Amino acid sequence: MKFFMKRKRFITCLILCAIALSAILGLRASLQQDIDYIQTSANDTEQKKYIKWVSFNVPYEVLDQALTYDINSYEKKVKLNWIELLACAAAKNGGNFAAKRSSELDHLVKRLNNGEKLSDITQKLTYYPYFLEAYTAVLGGFVGEYTVKKKSPDDEHKVISEKRYGLKVFSPIARGYSFSHYDDFGDSRSYGYRRRHLGNDLMGNIGTPIIAIESGVVEALGWNRYGGWRIGIRSFDGLRYYYYAHLRKNHPFNSNLKLGSIVSAGDVIGYLGMTGYSTKENVNNITTPHLHFGMQLVFDESQKESVSEIWINVYNIVRLLQKNRSKVIKDPKTKEYNRAIEIK
Repeated sequence: MKFFMKRKRFITCLILCAIALSAILGLRASLQQDIDYIQTSANDTEQKKYIKWVSFNVPYEVLDQALTYDINSYEKKVKLNWIELLACAAAKNGGNFAAKRSSELDHLVKRLNNGEKLSDITQKLTYYPYFLEAYTAVLGGFVGEYTVKKKSPDDEHKVISEKRYGLKVFSPIARGYSFSHYDDFGDSRSYGYRRRHLGNDLMGNIGTPIIAIESGVVEALGWNRYGGWRIGIRSFDGLRYYYYAHLRKNHPFNSNLKLGSIVSAGDVIGYLGMTGYSTKENVNNITTPHLHFGMQLVFDESQKESVSEIWINVYNIVRLLQKNRSKVIKDPKTKEYNRAIEIK
């Protein structure tokens, strides 16, 4: 009897040990799966590194200062890049441009003109790569070489090409049309829900031709309850999404535009109005005629149309772009406005 009891206890112990071993092995396998998942997630995160936020607060005077240095150095021994100058200054001051003009830019340009290399100067600036990438996303493609086609002064029937260097992006308001604006980025808005104003409102007259700031692809065209008739244009490098809203009732867009259209910097894309704040299309519920203009930065496609959107303050950019305004002419047959000067 004692033999059978001992045998029973022995078998029970074996079963319990087997169960325990199985549990340990199962837990180990489960832990390994978790580790593999974490490592995979970490690798995925590593592969998906991109900028999550940009606060662009460079004053107009500093933008103009850097731009002037860039343009004046064209075809000189030391070619200066305005974005690199701004990024270097921002890395030194933490992105805080307190003065209207940057003495850091002047000092940096002096060092570069004396033969120092930018790579040596920025080597110990921890945040230079960040500011360079962020400011390139904001200002990339704004400055460079371009060709203007115009009539020959000697023969009005002959078209000549003239090579230039400088701003190759345009003010959103056509030349010859007045507008006013102030820094209203971040102001409160209450229609639909309480939110921040993520652009710059340019007050003008209904029908004022609206200009494509930069060349790109039309990604949005139509009605939005907040923006009314609006256009969204993506730059060719994919980093900038331009948003033009509250366009004119009945005739908001250039008739040649459609989703997927290619536009060139300086093209007329639509007309200033006061549509929006309505679920019904083609309604003027905005009290003051104006263009809402905004710029979204897109470092990763997950940032488009999501809670991770990055909209920057374009007030000082709009001020800078007044240096280059597109001249337009009206077609008497179509009543449509078109650019007067072609650039390439």
